[in-house]
Parts: sequence; C-alpha cells; structure tokens
Amino acid sequence: MMVLALSTACGSRLPESDFEHRDRGTASEPAGDRTPIRVGIVTSATSPVGGNAFTGPRDGAKAYFDRLNARGGVDGRLVEVRECDDGGSGVGNNECVHELIDEEKVVALVATTALDYAGASRVSRARVPDIGGQPIGAAYDTYPHLYGIYGSLAPRDGTTGWDGKQYGGTEVYRYFKREHGARTAAVVSYNQPASAAYARLVERGLKAEGYKVVTEQVDFALPNFRAVAADLKEQGADLVFDAIDSHGNARLCEAMDDVGAEVTAKVTNVQNWTSTVTEDYKDAPRCRNALWATGSSRNFEDKDQDAVREFRDATNDLEAHSQWQLEGWAAAMWFTDAAKACADRGVTRACVDDHMNRSQGYTADGLLIPVRFERLAEPPKSRRTCLSVARWEDGRGWVAQGDMNNTCFDVPQLSYEP
Repeated sequence: MMVLALSTACGSRLPESDFEHRDRGTASEPAGDRTPIRVGIVTSATSPVGGNAFTGPRDGAKAYFDRLNARGGVDGRLVEVRECDDGGSGVGNNECVHELIDEEKVVALVATTALDYAGASRVSRARVPDIGGQPIGAAYDTYPHLYGIYGSLAPRDGTTGWDGKQYGGTEVYRYFKREHGARTAAVVSYNQPASAAYARLVERGLKAEGYKVVTEQVDFALPNFRAVAADLKEQGADLVFDAIDSHGNARLCEAMDDVGAEVTAKVTNVQNWTSTVTEDYKDAPRCRNALWATGSSRNFEDKDQDAVREFRDATNDLEAHSQWQLEGWAAAMWFTDAAKACADRGVTRACVDDHMNRSQGYTADGLLIPVRFERLAEPPKSRRTCLSVARWEDGRGWVAQGDMNNTCFDVPQLSYEP
C-alpha cells in the first residue's frame, strides 16, 4: 500500500441499471483484422506529490507492449498505447477518461495510476475493463469492470467494499513478529486524510498482533522529522512503518541517523521499492541498510526467475527499476493474455471484460501472488495471505527474504473506512 492510499472516495451506490443494461459494444471484428488494438494508460505523471512518483506502472506497461509488438503483437495485431496525464486532479482524471474512452475508443485501460481516480464510475458505466491498476484510492473495491493489480474480494456494486468499509490483513506485522521478534512499532503519517487513514489501519493491525504502538504524525507542508526521530529513539521502537512518500521517507531516515535512532526494520511500501535507494538515502547509510519492503509481487531483483529476467532485459534503457514498473509490466501481460483469448471472437471491450471477470489465481508468469476477484457477499473474518518481502543491502540491492508463495499467514481481516 502506498502513501495517500485508501483515500478519496468513490461516490455512492449507482443504479444497478447503469452497470447491467448499457450497450456493451460487442460488435464482432472482421475476420483477419490487422488493425492495431488500442489501449489507454492514465497516469498522474505530474501531480502535487511530485514528478515521477506515479510513472512506474506506465513505464513497465509500455516496455511490455514494446516487446510484444516487436514479436508481432496479438495474433498479428500491434498494441497501440494512448497515454494521458491527469495532473493528479479529479478534473484532469475525468478529462483523461473522456478522451481515452469516448474519443480514442480504447479497448481497455491498463496500469492506471491516478492520485484521484474521479473518472472511475464513468469507466465502469462504459464497461471498459481497467486492468492491473494501482489501488491508490477505493475505486478498485467499488466498481465492476475495474480489476486492480492485487485483486478484490468485495462485491464491487457501486458501494466501496462492504457497506462502505474495506478490509486489510495483519500479515506484515505477523511476519516481523514471527521472524524477528519485534514487539514495539512506530507508525509515521502526514496530517493528510488519506495518509492518516492508512496509518490508523496499520496501528489497528499492529495492536491486533500484540505490538506496543507509537504513533507519529507530521505536518504535510512543514514536517519536523527530527522530532519524530528523537521520539522513536526514546520509545525504543523495533519497527517503523510509514504512510508517507519517498521524499518524506528519505528525510525521516536522515533524521533517524542524525539522532542515532536504530531499528530492526524501517518498513516501507511498494511505491518506495526502487533501485534508487543508494541515491535517495545517500545521507542515511545506517537507516538505509535497515530498509525493508513488503508487497504482493516478486522482487524485481530476483534475476534467477525467468519472468523477472525478461522484465529486466526489456527495461534496460530505463534509468532505474522499481516494483511498480514490474507491476505495470504484469498488468500489460494480463491484458495481453485476455486479448489473446479473444483473438478468434474479436478483441472487444466486452470479450476482454468477460475474460477478466473469470480471472482467478492469475500470476503473470509468477510475477504476482495469485490474484482473485470473488465478490463475496460478506467480508472475510480471516484469510490466508502470502507476502513478498525484501531487504535492502548496500552492494546487493533488494534481497528477497524467502519465496513469496510460501511466506503465508492465516490472519484476521480488519475493517477501515477509506
């Protein structure tokens, strides 16, 4: 989960007819059609969070489609990518959705990474499959035809989660308690609604696993990380979790090194799982080597894995690598698998959506922990959840800590309001 996650909201329940009775655009394509298959990518490439904060999934998806096209595309049809930068605003997002769906007539959206996915309901009403998007807000647990990169168990009938509540597990906290004996944990967030909401969920999860919890909140505009670091040292925290961005993480680490606050693990999120750690944390060597990341996809540095090697080979020209790039690559693969399944009948929105709706246990050639969409009538009280874990080591980069498909826990699911 990333900074500013669990946020913004996605509206009230829409009339059932909006989802079930609109024209699906199922006209068949002519046999032997070789016209390009058009997909759209919406990215908050420029946003209040800062440049390049959201571009990883886009770059990974484009790299996949470039390689796919070099190999002949889908049944001889190239994939044509149309990009739109929504500027990180709801207005801009609605404009991008209109442009791509109504004007560009894309078959699907792929690897959406939007700070404010205000256009989500419009995407759903148009029955355009949105494949492998990042769940920065609540949209992927709210609307049908949206398929987040980590899956969803929620009904997705126009109301977020179950009666407006979403659920998250405690597997990350269970891991550090079991593997490293951690007992005291700090949670650092901004005084910003989405960041604070995520921090509250982390706090509840830690308490459910028996941790003593220290909460720290800093001003989003003028954060005093040194005061936070000093308190972390005084409290003797074993772990530090955060709901802040990459820049904030780096500044917090610098402050921790300055005051001598040492922890077993500074646990960050998938957004900060990048190859630029040495540069980003150049002034915090001690904290840098205590960085851990957790997620639901295979470490992009696991080069002994064939699927990871292919991703790395295709993205060699990028200045840096990241877990979000790998997940964008997986999203593009997911769309491609759906398009290939539809090749005989016609690669239409309806066919691709039908394929996605039946997706159960998708792994993108082993890059993802099996993804499921189940639409459970009631939220699960507990769930077996697997975890990808990596630790940063200078000279080695991100080192995987065991296999993600075997690092699994039966953990409670806790509710929260996004």
